[in-house]
Amino acid sequence: MTTTATPANTAAVPAGASRTKVLQRQGAAVALALVVAVSWLVFPRFGSLDNLRDLALQGAFLAVIALGMTFVIITGGIDLSVGSVYALGGVLAAWGSQHGFLVALLLPLVVCGLIGLVNGLLIARTNMAPFIVTLASLLFARGLLLVITDEGATTYQIPPDSAFVELGRGTVFGFGYPIFVAAVLCLLGGVVLNRTSFGQNVFATGGAEQSAVLMGVPIARTKVLVYTTSGTLAGLAGALTAAYLQSGVTVIGVGLELDAIAVVVIGGTLLTGGMGTVLGTVIGVGLIKVIQNVINQIGTLDSNYQSVVSGVFLLIVVVLQRILRR
Repeated sequence: MTTTATPANTAAVPAGASRTKVLQRQGAAVALALVVAVSWLVFPRFGSLDNLRDLALQGAFLAVIALGMTFVIITGGIDLSVGSVYALGGVLAAWGSQHGFLVALLLPLVVCGLIGLVNGLLIARTNMAPFIVTLASLLFARGLLLVITDEGATTYQIPPDSAFVELGRGTVFGFGYPIFVAAVLCLLGGVVLNRTSFGQNVFATGGAEQSAVLMGVPIARTKVLVYTTSGTLAGLAGALTAAYLQSGVTVIGVGLELDAIAVVVIGGTLLTGGMGTVLGTVIGVGLIKVIQNVINQIGTLDSNYQSVVSGVFLLIVVVLQRILRR
């Protein structure tokens, strides 16, 4: 009589738990596929190459910010400063473009990275609530932006012949450089999160911080690094936007932190930390941008409905996460 060995881990995973993981990881992808399919059939312009290029370009700026937010939320934190830091990065890039390409690119990265570093140090070393620390940084970054621009009265223009403009307006096969920058960063982010010890530390910090401390995980260093990364990426997104618009617009980024949080959570990252993927965040960006694009194509609806839809989607996803966790 012969017997067939059954792997222990196969028997240990209930079918319900397996279905729950599938819903958490693939739900946003299924929703995106359905929305794209319906939009393609209902709106002839949706599937045009020009519209798809615009869709990808607009999503690229948000994807860069949301990438940093993904790491932050997986650790169980939140970063409310990214919208203001994004706007500040654009203004610094526009001002720096008058002094050369390197200044335009590095200045926002350094300044915005320092803001993220301060956030991380305060949260990790003093145990202050991320909500309070990053809210203060939100106000600081927006205030610094107003100081630099004389309370918004001055808008710095990027010279048309500046090499920095090419970073935002250059194309490959009609697709803008920011799309490729976002794609490369998200690919690297996914590798770091899933294939490095730092990525495992990020998951451990958000999953069970006290247990991670006992295991010797460098919790403080991990938090400092993820908030520094979040600030730097927000500054980079602002610089890319300034290069695309050829100016440092002072009124952008208001409420953008909520969009970044929304797409990360819609992509399956738990607000309580410990679980999430970069791919899920990219799918979340695609879902929100497709819906906003469809709203723009409906003549009877204005852009205010975009915020309404984003809020409804976020609420639905958070409720579903609570149900699935049970």
